[in-house]
Amino acid sequence: MGQIVMGALSDVHGRRKPLLIAMILYAISSFACVFAPNVEIFIVLRFIQGFFVSAGTISNAIVRDKYSGVELTKFFSLLSMISSVAPLLSPLAGSALISFMPWVGVFIFLGLLGLLLTFITSWRLKESLPEEKRAPSNFRDLFRNFTILLKNRTFMGYALAQGIMQAGTFAYVSGTPFIYQKIYGLSPQAFSFIFSLNGISLILASQLVRKLAGRLTERRILLAGLSLSCITSTIVLFVVLIHGPLLALVIPLFLYISSLGLIKPPSFTLAMESQGHIAGSASALLGVLPFLIGCVTSPLVGVAGEYSAVPLGVITFTTSLLAFVAYIFLVKKKKAATSSKNQIA
Repeated sequence: MGQIVMGALSDVHGRRKPLLIAMILYAISSFACVFAPNVEIFIVLRFIQGFFVSAGTISNAIVRDKYSGVELTKFFSLLSMISSVAPLLSPLAGSALISFMPWVGVFIFLGLLGLLLTFITSWRLKESLPEEKRAPSNFRDLFRNFTILLKNRTFMGYALAQGIMQAGTFAYVSGTPFIYQKIYGLSPQAFSFIFSLNGISLILASQLVRKLAGRLTERRILLAGLSLSCITSTIVLFVVLIHGPLLALVIPLFLYISSLGLIKPPSFTLAMESQGHIAGSASALLGVLPFLIGCVTSPLVGVAGEYSAVPLGVITFTTSLLAFVAYIFLVKKKKAATSSKNQIA
């Protein structure tokens, strides 16, 4: 919800103002969690915290304002790398904080971090969306922007390819702790090591996209990533069905996660290239789709219990296939149809 609201507001009021206000309110709600008198108020404050922290996705719209084409792909690859490093560091940071202070220390830290980011934004970030390029401020036009995006076949093809694929990785994050530790008997330390390796695969893939951008078209990079995800998820499904050895599962999952690093930057560039006037709304929709689909995939991982890896194999295979199909039928076929019409003309 936060991404949709914040993305739309950034198209109307510019990027800087909504981002600053949201970060201040995020910091306040983080500090308020420390003083929550009961769990009900704590949950409400956590909702508010999550709502306003979603304004961070405005950074994607800022990137679109400043860059286009190959430069957009390269910079978004860097952004993807940073967002991949964060989940690797955050559990370690949380564990370190809790080791020498009570749980409220986490929220004090988050509040201070919010204030620091607010200061850096107000000091260094300049407005990237001129007033003449901003969207009208009435609700009907904002709603219409999302309607236009949802009806845009090419945009939705790229958005679904990225969103469905990311939803598959949400299932990976939900399922692998149980699979590695319950089925294969890994210690928490060994699991953390393997999980970190898969995070590193995302970073390496994002860097590879930066190197390939300009040498290969974004569509070729995207197609390579989608193909890799289909191949590796098929192997994962086969391994879990025969209950293969640990290494036979770790290697294809490593490559499966790396395929997201190949898919995300070019799909973002291709989806956003014609949406400069409503980049905030487009970025918000790109950010929301993985969470909407992930709400379905993540719980399904545990449908067969803690000692079955089959649901993970089925979900990774299905999401990879659906992402590929979305690209082929919504983007590829439209491009082919447009090309044929141009030749006839």
